[in-house]
Amino acid sequence: MSPVASDATITLQPPGRTAARWLILAVICLAQLTVILDNTVLNVAIPSLTGDLGASTADVQWMINAYSLVQSGLLLTAGNSADRYGRKKMLAVGLVLFGVASLGAALAQSPGQLIAARAGMGVGGALLVTTTLAVVMQIFDDDERPKAIGIWSSVNSLGFAAGPLIGGALLDHFWWGSLFLVNLPVAVMALAAVIALVPESSSRGGERPDLLGALLSMIGMVGVVFAIISGPVTGWLSGRVLISAAIGLAGLAAFALWELRVPYPMLDMHFFRNRRFIGAVAGGILVAFGMGGSMFLLTQHLQLVLGYGPLDAGLRMAPLAVTVILLNFTGLSARLLPRLGTPGMIVSGMSLLAAGLAAISLLGGDSYGGMLTGMIVMGVGVALAMPAMANAIMSAIPPAKAGVGAGVNGTLMEFGTGLGVAVLGAVLNSRFVALLPLAAAGAGSLPAALARTRTDAERTAVHDAFAAGIGTSQLVGAAAVFLGGLVAAILLRRAERAGQDPEVPATPAGAEAAAAGAE
Repeated sequence: MSPVASDATITLQPPGRTAARWLILAVICLAQLTVILDNTVLNVAIPSLTGDLGASTADVQWMINAYSLVQSGLLLTAGNSADRYGRKKMLAVGLVLFGVASLGAALAQSPGQLIAARAGMGVGGALLVTTTLAVVMQIFDDDERPKAIGIWSSVNSLGFAAGPLIGGALLDHFWWGSLFLVNLPVAVMALAAVIALVPESSSRGGERPDLLGALLSMIGMVGVVFAIISGPVTGWLSGRVLISAAIGLAGLAAFALWELRVPYPMLDMHFFRNRRFIGAVAGGILVAFGMGGSMFLLTQHLQLVLGYGPLDAGLRMAPLAVTVILLNFTGLSARLLPRLGTPGMIVSGMSLLAAGLAAISLLGGDSYGGMLTGMIVMGVGVALAMPAMANAIMSAIPPAKAGVGAGVNGTLMEFGTGLGVAVLGAVLNSRFVALLPLAAAGAGSLPAALARTRTDAERTAVHDAFAAGIGTSQLVGAAAVFLGGLVAAILLRRAERAGQDPEVPATPAGAEAAAAGAE
């Protein structure tokens, strides 16, 4: 054993299968579901919040965005804390924080109180997102891990589809606070199960916490995500977007430079020398890009082009999530992985995701039938690509850094989703504005354009322009996802041919990770 390793306290799960592993998976998936639901459920409560709390438009935006901003900014820090202090411990802390903040949100008497509670929920959510995936990596062996990750990742699809439906059902019978109170029994039950069932694991050495790295990563991610969130509201060239984007990019650049110099980095930049890691990262961003952008476009297509209400639109988007859930819960994706390999799964899945987007663009312009076909094809693609991508990212990082790997995966999902909304939203707006009739020229949105029309023919032309913009942006998204899948698969295939395993960088932290693997 090396001298460096002798100073480190490494506690990893011993080889073998934890007896209660599937029950543990069910519990942490339930906890993960509450996190995903809270990303989507609040949208249906906007009228109630405006009336009961006297919230302004800006207040409502901060109620929704405070959660995602804090969560995205803390993902890497949360993952590093889980590795350092114990994944079971941080999972329990995340559940407590999430439950307490949910209670605070339900009892809020003003917009400021609700915004603060939502920020607190974001802290708990960051811990839950990272520790749940790290625990999955810990308790499942190589044979069962693909199926377990598939089930874990399908919870994301379930949350996005079920959020508006659950929110609408609760608001039909209770007040808006019920959206948060439902988290409490879940948090309590999950906390009891975690304490009783989940084995502890950590990889704590003698290093100091990377406080500056944590601060820089938070500044960088919050700046970038805030710019992406603000772009559709204030315009992509507005001062708010440009300044926040510049701060975010500068923060991320400073983070990367600092991590290259510090002896015990929070995220070792030498991982990016691993082609397997780079391929998984590139593919992860593109899968999230396709999913985030497509969900954004599908919602607008159903409501603004086909004329469905919010609840009906949510119901009609459910087949996509149901397809993902069925394929992952039955283990079909996991059974295909040994046959196709990770590169084959990723290129197949992303090709199907691209084909589904193209089918919706070409067949779903005037009816739901064409959209249904495209959504099912997209669901198959997501079920193949997303678990394979998450497994590739986590497998490219030493087991002692599983929390950081989960933080990277979560950060990629946040960034890719926001990027998909931003880019495809910009394509939609550009095409829409270019096709507007003369009477509505210069309008920046569908409602603004319709307000300028005077005849039925002009209104029809505006609707046609918007539908054409959505179709074009879906085709652009399909092309980007397909090309991204090819690039990711090529990088992963080359890494496999070179026999490149997860690299352990030549830093003190890397030496301790190597020692952990050796032990």
